[in-house]
Amino acid sequence: MKKLILYAFPIYLIACSSKEEKPKPVEVPQTPMTQSSNSDAFNKSFALLLTNYYGLKDAFVKEDTVKIKLLANDLIKASDSLKLGDLKAEPALVETAKMNAKNVSDETKGLLGEVGIENKRKSFQMITSDVYDLLRVVKYDREKIYMQHCPMAFENKGADWLSNTSEIVNPYIPKKMLDCGEVKDSVDFRPKK
Repeated sequence: MKKLILYAFPIYLIACSSKEEKPKPVEVPQTPMTQSSNSDAFNKSFALLLTNYYGLKDAFVKEDTVKIKLLANDLIKASDSLKLGDLKAEPALVETAKMNAKNVSDETKGLLGEVGIENKRKSFQMITSDVYDLLRVVKYDREKIYMQHCPMAFENKGADWLSNTSEIVNPYIPKKMLDCGEVKDSVDFRPKK
């Protein structure tokens, strides 16, 4: 059994570090379908939060520390001004969503205080977890969101990020393994036709 594990790991490394171009997945444009179960005000505020999160992810891909700082500040503002009072949900879920939104804001403030891009990436991993939790609580139903995973991040401990496409663009090891990772999960609360 030990030999199997020792041989399997290098094969995975080769597969992730390969420079071969992978075919890009075909994405169907994501447009709102039918009536949302949440208010327009809430949906707009949550879309802004996601836009800032995706921008922050892209800044990590480019390793642009100036943009990371700007987008982190924008994410804090979006999280703090999320229209949770307009959320159509049970009061207990609204309270949970408020706690999740505060976690996003607090962790993003922590990211701003970190020194070095690797420490900022560790905070980004926590932000990802908080946004994912918030997303599932509020059941945002305007787009499909992918949870992606890189098993090689942080010395093979692994790390996740969210994307609005299934294409892998790794924010943790962009210079060495930009396309290393996999779709771990997806969340799609959009109403079915």
